Amino acid sequence: MAAKANDLATPEFEPHVVRESLKRAGLHGAHLLKRAVLRPLRGAPPNPASAKSIGKPFLALTGRLATQPDTVLFAQIRAIRDTAEFWTGLLSSTVSNKPMAVVEPEPGDGRFRDPAWTEAKAFNVIKQAYLLSNRWIMDTLDDVRGLDDHTRLKLRFFTSQMTDAMAPSNFVLSNPEVLRETVRSRGRNLVRGLANLLRDLDEGAGPLPFRMTDPTAFSVGDNLANTPGDVVFQNDLMQLIQYRPTTKTVHSRPLLVIPPWINKYYILDLGEKKSFIRYWVEQGHTVFVVSWVNPGVELSHKRFEDYMLEGPIAAMDAIEQATGERELNAVGYCIGGTLLGCTLAWLAARGDDRVQSATFLTSLMDFSDVGDLEVFIDEDAIRKLEKAMNKQGYLDGASMAIGFNMLRANSLIWSFYVNNYLLGRDPAPFDLLHWNCDATRMPAAMHCYYLRNMYLNNRLREPGGIELAGTPIDLGKVRIPTYFVSALEDHIAPWTSCYRGSRYLGGPVRFVLGGSGHIAGIINPPEKKKYGYRLNDGDHADPEEWLREAQPHEGSWWPDWVTWAEQYGGGQVAARMPGEGKLPLIEPAPGAYVRNQPAPPTPRKRPRRQAARKRGAPRSNPPTPSRMA
Repeated sequence: MAAKANDLATPEFEPHVVRESLKRAGLHGAHLLKRAVLRPLRGAPPNPASAKSIGKPFLALTGRLATQPDTVLFAQIRAIRDTAEFWTGLLSSTVSNKPMAVVEPEPGDGRFRDPAWTEAKAFNVIKQAYLLSNRWIMDTLDDVRGLDDHTRLKLRFFTSQMTDAMAPSNFVLSNPEVLRETVRSRGRNLVRGLANLLRDLDEGAGPLPFRMTDPTAFSVGDNLANTPGDVVFQNDLMQLIQYRPTTKTVHSRPLLVIPPWINKYYILDLGEKKSFIRYWVEQGHTVFVVSWVNPGVELSHKRFEDYMLEGPIAAMDAIEQATGERELNAVGYCIGGTLLGCTLAWLAARGDDRVQSATFLTSLMDFSDVGDLEVFIDEDAIRKLEKAMNKQGYLDGASMAIGFNMLRANSLIWSFYVNNYLLGRDPAPFDLLHWNCDATRMPAAMHCYYLRNMYLNNRLREPGGIELAGTPIDLGKVRIPTYFVSALEDHIAPWTSCYRGSRYLGGPVRFVLGGSGHIAGIINPPEKKKYGYRLNDGDHADPEEWLREAQPHEGSWWPDWVTWAEQYGGGQVAARMPGEGKLPLIEPAPGAYVRNQPAPPTPRKRPRRQAARKRGAPRSNPPTPSRMA
């Protein structure tokens, strides 16, 4: 009786749970019905998905199978063999009273973590049947002859989307955890799940608008992007943030950071304990970070070269006004690193030597192997995407987010479907997923150029293959020291492609291979002592050869970068505060652009008051206020 009383005291059994859930469901359901009626009158946004790109590989598969009866025969034989293996395993499991283990999930597959998938015979049988069927389908696709690699990749990808959706973990009666919760809470989890579903459909954006984290748990400028600093320059595409020093002296050469514009810059500033920006400041660097605007249709004409001229080039000019230093060091992350490589080649062609060293974080210069993203890169898909962007003026961030989530559907789609809608739970607070959901748009002109010239045609690696602002780009002319960091498990910018891209630069390269993936391999504070990294000072053309001879090191690679960067710091000077130079303070960091707000007016820089002039001393002209965007 005591146990039953305790169960009834839990929030799941309180009367208001069902009442409040049904109230929320009715409210959001009414909004959805109203929008469904008005949508045909207002017109829907363009759909960037290409049915032709999805259907074409399956048509090719059908044509090949029609001319390969032996492949069909072997598939049938394999089905008979797998069926016999399944029933043999079931019989053996029944006799021995041990779990059936004919096939095991892939490493890292979290769908079958619940002990009941192994210990309860019914769920164990369901799991084994699903895994065997999934294996049979993928093996059959691999057996079909005459398919090019790209077509086979797309077949496996889109087929896996369907098989992942049909996994037994996604249904109430075949998921032991959901079934257990449904019995325990008397179905209240499903009522809450319905309310969550209607809420997300009403409030969310994009084709899969589910919540991945608690949106109220984080606030930009509060517990995210909270390193103290000030916006000191701005134009149509970016705000430039100068961070306040925490050391008495700093390196003479400032550090310019160019983050990706596919998401917000604060991936580098995820609070005090994870902030790479704060770490740079603590190591005595005068840090300037570009905060890109979230563009709308009014910026649809902005090109890739505009991002270069109004991004890093404009930032370099502004940094010289702010600090009086012409020379600086630069860091680029992801597509920001690709832009940095283009910028360095553009500067080198013009004889401009302002940048003394460059750091590239998971940045591609060679797009011959783009990992899992290759499934979205072909003429049909890009043409459809261009049509949608030209109609709307930009690529919506939600469209990009669903593409990236599909690359890891089980962990980034179906796990939240089960948690939010079947278990009826709210997602846990997670700063990285909050940033991931804070997507940005891509101007049509810029993104079309980037997709075609980089991903589709891979022209950046060719000397003179692309031209920016009237200047042919040749990465080989970049002869400054560079530091490349990639991640072993990166599925967005594969480390082997990052390594090959680093070989196109003409200067000395230090290549570091961190652990984990695209984000965790970079945002890896030393205090965590996680993942480790590998170094190899040898000059190897082949990345696999580099890896075989690389020496492993424990912990974060950040301290190694600090040691490397000190060589190019230019000596020590007194710490600089934002506003001390020729640039005025516009607003405190993190600024308006990261909040999707219009930029405030740029104030005029007031000249400092001069000390009383001695009699007979020559007059001096006041400094000219700098021109601001």
